[in-house]
Amino acid sequence: MVVTMALRCCFLGGLLLLLLLLASSKGVVGILDPVDFLALQAVRKRLEDMPGSDFFSAWDFTDDPCGFPGVFCAGDRVVALALGDPRAGSPGLQGRLDPALGRLSALAELSLVPGRVTGPIPDALARCSGLRFLALSKNLLSGPLPAGFGSLRRIRTLDLSYNQLSGPVPPALTAASALSNLILCHNQLSGPIPRFPRSAALLRLDLKHNQLSGPIPPLPSSLQYLALGSNALTGSVDAVLPRLTRLNFLDLSSNLLEGPIPGCVFRLRLEALQLQRNAFSGRVVPQGDVVIPVVDLSYNRLWGSVPPQLAGVDRLYLNNNRFTGEVPSRLVQRLSNGMQLLYLQHNFLTGIEFGPAAAAIPVGAALCLQYNCMVPPFDTPCPLKAGTQKMRPVDQCPNWRS
Repeated sequence: MVVTMALRCCFLGGLLLLLLLLASSKGVVGILDPVDFLALQAVRKRLEDMPGSDFFSAWDFTDDPCGFPGVFCAGDRVVALALGDPRAGSPGLQGRLDPALGRLSALAELSLVPGRVTGPIPDALARCSGLRFLALSKNLLSGPLPAGFGSLRRIRTLDLSYNQLSGPVPPALTAASALSNLILCHNQLSGPIPRFPRSAALLRLDLKHNQLSGPIPPLPSSLQYLALGSNALTGSVDAVLPRLTRLNFLDLSSNLLEGPIPGCVFRLRLEALQLQRNAFSGRVVPQGDVVIPVVDLSYNRLWGSVPPQLAGVDRLYLNNNRFTGEVPSRLVQRLSNGMQLLYLQHNFLTGIEFGPAAAAIPVGAALCLQYNCMVPPFDTPCPLKAGTQKMRPVDQCPNWRS
């Protein structure tokens, strides 16, 4: 043990002497901490450029590593590491992430350009206690999320999207009190969504395109962007959504959610409301006129009349539900005054309330009315998925038949 320690001290002493000679020969005022120097060497050994990339060509360890592409230092410590050429379309890196990254104890930012980096995310990264920004998206990383990330008290952005990560979202991650952007979409994560404290600073939660299940738990009211689409989430949302008054984007599509859609959702200043392909049921009752540009409620079990308050929407998808009655004239008139798309196919609608401008539908307007309990009064193109039948069989439309 004494001999090993002596050899280690001699090695570090020799490395320090080398760095001092390098600094004096190049007129460099500061030198890189030896631990950081060795960590960068280990990182370099496990990664390489993909064909067409020359990112590592300037990583010559006879020179000052603080001058390497992607390496940013403060004094003698590495504080930010951007691995790969960030220019759009540039090839990325391949290989694996070395656990030596965890020895960069002053690291505040770590990013990896899209490429073919494989293997697990090193647990050792949780030792970088000052880490504020971690982005490793669009690679081939696999394995579980390190539970130790919950100890990163300063982490604000965690983007591990578009990888092959599996296992649960660690409940410990919710203890990262500064976390404002959690982006884990397009992975293979499973299990429930963990419960965040109400005091969390979370602004963006993007977990879409995973294999998450169970009900949506109470979420922090600070949220502005919520994307949970394409999972296997269940239960109702009427106890979850009313608290999220700051949302500007909401995607819960392609889940197994059920129950009513809270009317307060339609008052939000959203860029898009995407609730399609669930099992939502009941009447749609907006609280006032809706000004959301895109509203998609298709492929649910919604019933009752089509609300005229939806006339302010630019692209409205209500198809494949159980709506009945007549289409409000306000909606049809809006096709001549700003509405780009109105899909009402595959419902049980029986007619249209013709207003003064309802008969002047623009040529090529994206209006689809087929497979309802009426003969479509307009010959407008429908999407291929709507099929070729113009109306429902008479035995499915007792009100129309009578």
